[in-house]
Amino acid sequence: MFAGFVKDQRHVNGVDINYRVGGSGPGLLLLHGHPQTHVIWHKVAEQLAEHFTVVAADLRGYGDSSRPPADERHVHYSKREMARDNVELMTALGFTRFSILAHDRGARVAHRLALDHPAAVQRMVLLDIAPTLAMYSQTDEAFARAYWHWFFLIRPAPLPETLIEADPEGYLRSVMGSRSAGLKPFTDDAFAEYLRCLSQPGSARGICEDYRASAGIDLEHDRADLAANHHLSLPLLVLWGAEGTVGRCFDPLREWQQVATDVRGKSLPAGHYLAEEVPELLLTEVLPFLR
Repeated sequence: MFAGFVKDQRHVNGVDINYRVGGSGPGLLLLHGHPQTHVIWHKVAEQLAEHFTVVAADLRGYGDSSRPPADERHVHYSKREMARDNVELMTALGFTRFSILAHDRGARVAHRLALDHPAAVQRMVLLDIAPTLAMYSQTDEAFARAYWHWFFLIRPAPLPETLIEADPEGYLRSVMGSRSAGLKPFTDDAFAEYLRCLSQPGSARGICEDYRASAGIDLEHDRADLAANHHLSLPLLVLWGAEGTVGRCFDPLREWQQVATDVRGKSLPAGHYLAEEVPELLLTEVLPFLR
């Protein structure tokens, strides 16, 4: 995996961010989702690196990045802080302006990054999410049943952490394997890497704090943006799985059009994990847009 890439860490914004970098040309930041790591990009990273300097980072709390302690308001895991991590990482690597390709939790970080640091982001692709505020405010029974982990992980500590730590592999198989494609999209090597990272001390806390932040302080930030009529203005491509929960329970394109002025998008014949389920189709959509 990641032939020609170098793995490294940088201390930015008070934390150590783990990443791989490869290729040459304009900067492209890749951000992963839950409960995974930057390894989700292993089927597309080398092709992207033919056109870009690709930086695939682990979010704080995930992978081999730092796992800050919890705080009462979950500020340490707010998308604002996670966004700052990655802006500082890209700046440290020589990119004051770059594009982003992001999935799931990483796409929520990317949304905040583009709002807080608009001069830094050239173009952005978000995979299989609708805006966080829209998804919480429109939650119904179908969504709650499919995305049960959203509501499990925000329960007060230490219950969710204790249950995840008791059987990290069981948690991974339950969350990832319950989607439309089951566990088929994940290679043995990738799954082993996700399990290794989730099994590390503090990983369960980091995941829970990420979700607690999204159900609290992140919503405060999102509501403040709406009140100020602060929208995304960069070129935005949104893609989602036709067989996934987001596309069934929401209208992703319409929701992004409520918060962005230059947005286009479509569904792909897949479930949630687009980069691992349909990597060739994803590249077909992403490369022309980013280039």
